[in-house]
Amino acid sequence: MPKIKTNRGAAKRFSRTASGKLKHRQSHRSHILTKKSTKRKRHLRNIIALHDHDQKAVARLVPYI
Repeated sequence: MPKIKTNRGAAKRFSRTASGKLKHRQSHRSHILTKKSTKRKRHLRNIIALHDHDQKAVARLVPYI
């Protein structure tokens, strides 16, 4: 059986936790930061786990990560 190609765009955005779940960086943190409150920016700093119902779909895009 041939190898599965990894979706390179998804590979740059997702990585695995030690328990095997997928984690990702939050959006809205790259530009236009002056109008966003300090609290909002602070909460967006965290890397969060992907929702359970999205795990299967993203796992297909990044099979070897």
